[in-house]
Amino acid sequence: VGARVKARLVIAAKRQKYLGDIEKENSGLVKNLQNVKVAKIALAMLYLGEGSKTHRGSLMFGNSEPTVIALFLKLLRQSYVIDEGKFRYTLQCRADQDVKKLETYWSKITEIPLSQCYKVQIDPRTKGKPLKKEDYKGVCRIDYFSAHIDNELLIIADLINKHYKINFGPVV
Repeated sequence: VGARVKARLVIAAKRQKYLGDIEKENSGLVKNLQNVKVAKIALAMLYLGEGSKTHRGSLMFGNSEPTVIALFLKLLRQSYVIDEGKFRYTLQCRADQDVKKLETYWSKITEIPLSQCYKVQIDPRTKGKPLKKEDYKGVCRIDYFSAHIDNELLIIADLINKHYKINFGPVV
């Protein structure tokens, strides 16, 4: 038993060093996000992956991970002059979740007032089924009413695809 414990500690220490080396090697990359053009590239990639696939003259971006939502909004606010009144958000959650708590939680994460929250959408399929992830806060979908930003982010993503010769037709 003693040898196994020692082996686990050695493996854990090696892993920590390995991960620390990767972090050190890449820590300078983050400074590049201060450049608005680089921030727009990061924003376009996020939007390409998690944004709406149907475009109706506005941005729609949804995720259940608070850090992803916060990063998207941080990059959006950094890259563009934003009219905060053009934001809305919709929560999609389970039937057994406290809607008021979720609205307050996501309002703090997004820095969008509760008054700009659309009616919560509750998934009826979850009625009577137990929640398996205790920290699950539903999905937050951000809407921002700007056809210009929507088009610009899609064109940036399309230009990147063309640069890497990834072309299955235009994203726009």
